[in-house]
Amino acid sequence: MSRFETLIFTVEDGLATITLNQPDKLNAISTKMKAEMLTAVREAGAPGSGVRALMITGAGRGFCAGADLSEGGVGGTTGDPGANLVDSYHPVFLELAHLDMPVITAVNGVAAGAGMSLALTADIVIAARSAFFLQAFVNIGLVPDAGSTYLLPRLVGEARAKAMMMLGERIPAEQAADWGLIYQVVDDAALTETATTMAQRLAKGPTRALSHIRHLVAASAGNGYESQLQAEALAQRAAGRTDDSREGVQAFLEKRPAAFTGT
Repeated sequence: MSRFETLIFTVEDGLATITLNQPDKLNAISTKMKAEMLTAVREAGAPGSGVRALMITGAGRGFCAGADLSEGGVGGTTGDPGANLVDSYHPVFLELAHLDMPVITAVNGVAAGAGMSLALTADIVIAARSAFFLQAFVNIGLVPDAGSTYLLPRLVGEARAKAMMMLGERIPAEQAADWGLIYQVVDDAALTETATTMAQRLAKGPTRALSHIRHLVAASAGNGYESQLQAEALAQRAAGRTDDSREGVQAFLEKRPAAFTGT
């Protein structure tokens, strides 16, 4: 029997998969789910775990409908929405941001509120054609949270970000791809296979280089040009000292596929 009640956590061939598993609630984020997600993400990122990539998806008809309002509103048991964010949402999202491996999300159906933020924490977002993205906060008199006001302006620009947040309207998957909000849209039936194949490819890649890439891109939003050049140089120095870099160069010279080990 699974250790988790609200999600399924598996690890196979270096790929960890978290499947939100409350389909009767469209995988709305409950207090229990946040705690279990934090545990799963930490296990995936722990030294010696053997995990080299993480994929997140949702069971049933939706990826994640946002916060589980049946727990007593967005403040949960505390009655304080701000404290709820700091105490239980932020640890999960920060843990994801600091992972030293690529993250991919496979979005099926609705990705709303904090569920949309969760989807967008990934380095690569693949969505089913029937999926949609929704900044639902304004519809219940709240402001976007879980990193939405940071991520959206950087992904789609300030004008579109503010319109999404203020109008609270659905953005279909194909429109989201056109805007640069996500990477790819595929037919519903192909979502799992497409996302898993890509995640497996990442899990077999040069893990440390991929980690440096995700952290460099994240840092670029706050860096000036000279600072980013310096960050690139430091990351390149570290990447160049890895076994995977030596293997990659040798494989290139020998005109064969590289066999990366993540070291």
